[in-house]
Amino acid sequence: MRRIFLLTFFTLALFAAAQASGLTTRPALTAAASVPKPHIVWKPIPFGAKRKAEMAAYARRHYGINTWRLQQPHVIVEHYTASSSFSSAFNTFVSDTPDSELHELPGTCAHFVIDTDGTIYQLVSLGTMCRHTVGLNYTAIGIEHVGTSDAQILRNPRQLRASLALTLWLTQKFQIKLQNVIGHNESLSSPYHRELYSGWRCQTHGDWRRQDMIVYRNDLRALAGQYGIALGSQPKLRPTGC
Repeated sequence: MRRIFLLTFFTLALFAAAQASGLTTRPALTAAASVPKPHIVWKPIPFGAKRKAEMAAYARRHYGINTWRLQQPHVIVEHYTASSSFSSAFNTFVSDTPDSELHELPGTCAHFVIDTDGTIYQLVSLGTMCRHTVGLNYTAIGIEHVGTSDAQILRNPRQLRASLALTLWLTQKFQIKLQNVIGHNESLSSPYHRELYSGWRCQTHGDWRRQDMIVYRNDLRALAGQYGIALGSQPKLRPTGC
C-alpha cells in the first residue's frame, strides 16, 4: 500500500512539474496563416506632383484634411468598370479629367483593376488616395472589376477568384474586417463615410449592391476560414439620412 501511495505521489509530482515547465501535451493553438500575396501586375497611371496636389486639394475640400496620402485605410470598396475591357478603364483613369458637376480634379481612379481573365493590375500605390468613392476616398482602397454588372463578375470564376484573393490579402495587410469590405452602392452606410460638400452628401452609385455583396462577403469569409482567419460578421444596415 505504501508503495502504491508513493508511486501515485511521485506521478502527480512529475505531472505538476511538467505543467509548470510547459511540457504537458495540451492541444496547440493554431495561429492564423499568412495570406499569400496574389500575382499583381504593376501598371501605374501618371500620378506625379500635379495630380498629388490635385488630390490634396480635393481632400481639403471634401474631408478637411490636407494630404494626398492614404494612411491606414479602413475600408475596401468593390466596383465594376461598366465597360468590357481593361484598356478602356485604364485610359479613363490615365486621362485625369475633371468631373462634370464641380469641374474638379483629380480625375477618377482606382488602386486595382481586375480583368475578366483574372489578371490583377495595380494602377496606384497603396499609400496614395484615389478618387473612386464619394465620402470614402480618404480611407478606402478601390478595386475595379472589368464588367457591366455584379452578376457578371460573380459568375466569372477566374475573375472572382482573383478578386477574393486580392481582397483577403488586403484585409490581412491592413487589418480590415468583413463589415468594412463594401460595394460602391453601400458607401453611404459605412461608418467611415464623410462628405463636406453638401451636394454630394447622399451621392452613391449602383455597382455592387448589398444583396450581391452578401454573396461576395460570404465567399470571402469562406476563403479566410481556410487560413484560420475570422473576418467577423456582415455589416449591419445603418441609417444614412438620405
